[in-house]
Amino acid sequence: MDLRALNARRHPYHRLRHALLAAPIALIALVTVGDVLAPSDVHLGPFLVAAPALTASFAGPRITGFIGAVAVLAQVVVAMVRSSATDLNHTVQIVSLILISVFVTLFAHLREVREKELVQLRSVAEAAQQVVLRPLRERIGPLRMASVYLAAEAEAQIGGDLYAAARTPHGTRLLIGDVRGKGLEAVGDAAVVLGAFRASAHQEAELSGLVAYLEGAVVPDLQDACVEDADGVDDPGEAFITAAVLDVPDDRQTLGLVNCGHPPPLLLRGGRVIRLDVTHPAPPLGLSELVEPGLAAQTFAAETFAFEAGDIMLLYTDGVIEARDDTGTFYPLAERLAAWQGTNPRALLSHLCDDLLSHAAGHCLGDDAAMVAIERLG
Repeated sequence: MDLRALNARRHPYHRLRHALLAAPIALIALVTVGDVLAPSDVHLGPFLVAAPALTASFAGPRITGFIGAVAVLAQVVVAMVRSSATDLNHTVQIVSLILISVFVTLFAHLREVREKELVQLRSVAEAAQQVVLRPLRERIGPLRMASVYLAAEAEAQIGGDLYAAARTPHGTRLLIGDVRGKGLEAVGDAAVVLGAFRASAHQEAELSGLVAYLEGAVVPDLQDACVEDADGVDDPGEAFITAAVLDVPDDRQTLGLVNCGHPPPLLLRGGRVIRLDVTHPAPPLGLSELVEPGLAAQTFAAETFAFEAGDIMLLYTDGVIEARDDTGTFYPLAERLAAWQGTNPRALLSHLCDDLLSHAAGHCLGDDAAMVAIERLG
């Protein structure tokens, strides 16, 4: 799903700029006519300063300066009609209007410079997304898929949430995860996990071996990023990555799942939502040292679930289920998924995105959110 389209949906304000320009022009016309027709002891000219000030809130410096010049010209016309442009009262009004127009035009210039910087940052973020978080193909083997990433910050395009798919000779392997933390460090950790997955998904015959490889790849990176506790000692337990790794074979209507502390996948079958809860969840990636040595071999054991033709499976990160409305209620993902009547993964994610943003207070998420919908075809 196109992130730029989602951002435009979340920020429709920019599309109204041209329409908003009519407001300061109408204000100048009304104040000018009213001031000319008003009694001699009533002066409406000071209200003209609102026109350039209002324009500076949504337009660039050129348009703001133009509106300011029109306002000054209108004030001069009013002064000449009512008395004289050299009248002390009107002279003070004209000079004040010129100074305020110059000030707000400078403000509009600084804001435009800032907006250009944000546009450049978005372009860099989109390029990074294409490299780090590659879009999933719509069709892989017997699977039809769709994915979406919703950044908590409007200017960001990617954070610590991640997903990937890899085609193997026997089926398709899927990964979804969430790096603890935010910012560039989280993006770097996500890139490490995705790189390790793409490198080993075709080589490891068993799903447990693949997850063990991911664990071995991320531990050194997370240890380098350890944070200090209250005593100034590095605490490796503060850095980890939750993940769910799946293996969907082509010749069997099942799937293998290793869940490393991640929210369980949801399976939509005939209007029912089935939680794929594993019996023995593995620890998040980066925390294998917390497992007892005698249980290390069983840590990443895969569990099997039915995945039949027509089923749709939803993978998601905790940013989805932790979104709150104005009353503090969490987003009821399973309930909304069960109420959905469609059959297309892309349509499902479009529906959930709209519904999630409508549910979230102020249409802003508290954390990044990623979703992947997978349908098993007949």
